[in-house]
Amino acid sequence: MSENACHYNRNISTSSNERRSSEVVGVKVVVVVVVVVVVVVVVVVVVVVILVVVVMVVVVVVVVVVVVVVVVATAAAAVVVVVVVVVVVVVF
Repeated sequence: MSENACHYNRNISTSSNERRSSEVVGVKVVVVVVVVVVVVVVVVVVVVVILVVVVMVVVVVVVVVVVVVVVVATAAAAVVVVVVVVVVVVVF
């Protein structure tokens, strides 16, 4: 009888150890999943921020180019008007 009791106790101890180790494995899997999710979210946020900054820089460059073109066109138009006025005054 005591031999059976000893085997029974060993079986209980083994199954509780197995349960503990499976719980530890479960916790490790959850930690790995959480870490992977956090890393993916951080990478996505960094990529989105970089894209937003790039788009903002492109928009600023386009606006500056448009302003420069408008200023140059206006200056060219003013020069043409002055030349036409000078030619009209000198000729007539």
